[in-house]
Amino acid sequence: MLHDVAAASVDVGAVSSRSAKIARIAELLTAAAAPSDPADPAIPADTTTPAIVVTWLSGDLPQRQIGVGWAALRSLPAPAAEPTLTVTGVHATFSEIKAVAGKGSQARRAELLAGLFGAATDVEQTFLRRLLGGELRQGALVGVMADAVAKAAGLPAPGVRRAAMLSGDLATVAAAVLTEGADALDRFTLHVGTPVGPMLAQTSTGVAHALEKLGGTAIFEAKLDGARVQIHRDGDDVSIYTRSLDDVTDRLPEVVDATLALPVHALIADGEAIALRPDGRPDRFQVTASRFGSRGTRDAATQPLSVFFFDLLHLDGVDLLDASTTDRLTALDSIVPASQRVDRLFTDDADAAEAFLKATLDAGHEGVMAKAPSSPYEAGRRGAGWLKVKPVHTLDLVVLAVEWGSGRRTGKLSNIHLGARDPDTGGYVMLGKTFKGMTDEMLDWQTARFTELATGPTDSYVVPVRPEQVVEIALDGVQGSTRYPAGMALRFARVVRYRDDKRPEEADTVDTVRALYDRP
Repeated sequence: MLHDVAAASVDVGAVSSRSAKIARIAELLTAAAAPSDPADPAIPADTTTPAIVVTWLSGDLPQRQIGVGWAALRSLPAPAAEPTLTVTGVHATFSEIKAVAGKGSQARRAELLAGLFGAATDVEQTFLRRLLGGELRQGALVGVMADAVAKAAGLPAPGVRRAAMLSGDLATVAAAVLTEGADALDRFTLHVGTPVGPMLAQTSTGVAHALEKLGGTAIFEAKLDGARVQIHRDGDDVSIYTRSLDDVTDRLPEVVDATLALPVHALIADGEAIALRPDGRPDRFQVTASRFGSRGTRDAATQPLSVFFFDLLHLDGVDLLDASTTDRLTALDSIVPASQRVDRLFTDDADAAEAFLKATLDAGHEGVMAKAPSSPYEAGRRGAGWLKVKPVHTLDLVVLAVEWGSGRRTGKLSNIHLGARDPDTGGYVMLGKTFKGMTDEMLDWQTARFTELATGPTDSYVVPVRPEQVVEIALDGVQGSTRYPAGMALRFARVVRYRDDKRPEEADTVDTVRALYDRP
């Protein structure tokens, strides 16, 4: 039942203990995978529901996008008194909503949505609204989910994690092990043509700190501000996947051609696709990102991409996941010309590393990656063997509105809407919103503060406030956006602190933000 999932989501969000989260999710998954009639062994265990539940509690939809955003969720019917919705039934409705197209599609989509929410209880409505709005955050990250799947299946967690890494789809692994047991793990291996979860990096405060954490010696690489791609080749067949494992092969013909030019038969490689200006400096991230949209191929002539390879997972029948970084790079260098590899420095000298960072930043790139020479490729994990070092931009912005939270933030004003000062009008222009970086103490403070600043009733999901509170925001950059009136949006914004020492008229202007956006 959907009610069981929604209740578990609330329970998981209400606890901070990792083990408690794992236990609660495992309990839910065990029930979801149970045969509908345990007395009749001829009825197989459910394989669909566990996969859907894992995906939902990870904050995603199996359908990815179904064309429903916050605007469609503002006005909902009254909740049902009793739970009747099933997981598979709701999943089918999501698929039906996604399939709606053509004349009258908006009305039909609204009709289906109203029917779904009208049949949902209060707790179910909250869960569905957060799920569809992309705001479902109850601490059930991939690592927690994988361990919960392992607990529910009675299997060692490392085996389930590795299967999830190699398949790139924890939901599929969950469905398999919960119904078939340990034998199902054997089929989840590295296959050319099947994307795997990319290895991710932890954050370091600087190159000296990175050297210290990595044992004194590191491989530093230029961190390009492009789009990460995973490239598979089997003979003349090439497949390209995004960081989120979406297939974008047909949108990146230049990457296909560059891969086919390599002297190999089969490979799986990590790379960065990026739009470069005529002088070789990177173009704005938005230019690169536009090539990954539905019009990507048509933009190839005017916005060509270059590809730079930085890691190798498989080469002509040999899996390299467990090989050291040094060995993987040796294999990479043997097949990829230097002009198509990211700049690299192997050093134990902090001054040399600092100079490499400066040169990389001067060239217009994001920063550097520091990698342990002996580290394996930890697919799908934020491994300790990779550290990212990049400067942090900060802006002093004004809070324009705030949203009520869910999970551990239930009852707290959480997600803040951020605006820059418009010197021409004296008003403020919204650039994005965030709840990242907020401590429990900060949530308590801002709930009281923004209740005082509210310009109307505080019982609606979004509470407008008087533009008086300045907040310092860290961000990775600014990108183009059609969603906000200035045509710009903050990238990876998070709260540093509230600036009670600054008046709103001292906040950064939209011109300052645009200068950051226009910076090469």
